[in-house]
Order: sequence, then C-alpha cells, then structure tokens
Amino acid sequence: MGNLSGMHPCMKCDFTVVVKGYLFSVCVFQDIENGFFLNANKQVEEVCKQLASDPELKDGYNALGFSQGGQFLRAVAQRCPSPPVLNLISFGGQHQGIYGLPHCGYPNKWCNYIREVLTYGAYWSWVQNGLVQAEYWHDPLNEEEYRSHSIFLADINNEIAKNKTYIKNLLKLKNFVLVKFNNDTIVEPIETEWFGFYKPGQSSEVITLQESELYVKDRLGLQQMDKLGKLKFLAVYGDHLQFDEDWFIQNIVDKYLK
Repeated sequence: MGNLSGMHPCMKCDFTVVVKGYLFSVCVFQDIENGFFLNANKQVEEVCKQLASDPELKDGYNALGFSQGGQFLRAVAQRCPSPPVLNLISFGGQHQGIYGLPHCGYPNKWCNYIREVLTYGAYWSWVQNGLVQAEYWHDPLNEEEYRSHSIFLADINNEIAKNKTYIKNLLKLKNFVLVKFNNDTIVEPIETEWFGFYKPGQSSEVITLQESELYVKDRLGLQQMDKLGKLKFLAVYGDHLQFDEDWFIQNIVDKYLK
C-alpha cells in the first residue's frame, strides 16, 4: 500500500535493513500484484528466513519499513528475534490498521476491486487469506468481528491473546521510530501511522495511542517503551512516503543508522 512515485533509493522494496553501512533490501515479491495478494504472514515468514540466512546481520540490524512494510517489519521483530532488530523505523506504517482506501497508489482497476471487497467482506476467510489489505483492515464499528477474524493485525497487536513473547521482543529494540505523513492521501486514518485510530463504535473521532486501550492496558509494551524513551514520533509535511534526502539524513541516518 503506497505511492511508488518519487521513492527514495532505500524504498525499492517494502523492507530495508541497514547495519554498519551494509544495505540490504528484502524483496519478498517481484511484482506489484503480490503486494496486494500475497498473505502478510507468509511475507513475514519469508523475510525472517532471508534475514536469518545473511551472516552480515548476525549481530543485529536496523530495519526500515515503508508503508505496509512498517507493520510487517514490526511483526518480524516480534516473531523472529534472531538476528535482533536494533532500531525499527516505520515510514507511514498502518499499525492500528486502516478503515478506508481513498487512494491506494496503484492502477484504478485494482483499487476499485479492493475497495469493493473490503467494504463487503473484509473478514471473510478467503479475503483474509488472499488480500493483504484485508489483513490489516480494522473496522471500528465491528471491533469484535475484527478481533475474531483478523489473521494478522489483531495477532501482532495482541488483541486475540496477550503474547508475552511479542512484548519481550519489542522491548529489546533500542528505538521504535514512527514517521507520520501529515498530508497523507492514501492512509485512513493518518493517525494509525502513530498507532492512533478511531474511537471504538464510530468512524469520525480519532484517539491517540496514549488514549487507546492498547496503550492504557499496555497490551504490546508500548507504554513501557514510551516511558523508557524508546518510542519516537516524527511527522513530515508531505503525502504518503514523500520526504527529501536532507530530512532523511538529518532525522533518520544521523540519529539511528550510524
């Protein structure tokens, strides 16, 4: 899910890892269609295998996830602690999911098809297993249905059961950096890029991460990370994944990748 025009060189794939000047882009899929139709859990599993097989990463790596790659790499950090993630940086990730698809950044025929499927059957089993965006579709009007049928997001957000291993692994991060694009025309709501989302039961009022049950009950360890100063919130005045090189060097490279 993302606008591929004007991409930074690091963004050739949804996942990029950096360690001591070593740049490794993890391309799970080689065509755009698989970005929509390859099961997210399978993508995460494949990324874990690729990272574990690279000896350059054995002592840890910094992970950059772009758009849906943000939540996918978080799943990698939570599920696959070896090799360890040092700094996890999410650019426009949809960590509380999406509810709407105003502009998906790809050909209209796919966007229109996906909108229709998500509207009428996001939680049908065949849709969950075959449409990536359905796997992080979060319907605030039907929270129980979301928790019961989401095969990806509800799991990595500890909304099905409290997986203590997920919390332990996330707390191992040095920093978890969340980059939000203030003029995003693709992600809805934009606040999901900072773990905010619609208040349950309606789809107009948005609450922050700190106001959410996820944070208050600390289901994922984010409250602990926040208190430890590991949770970083950055905002860019631009559309989805649009940032310039100077900003990237000053705010990301100099602070987290050296």
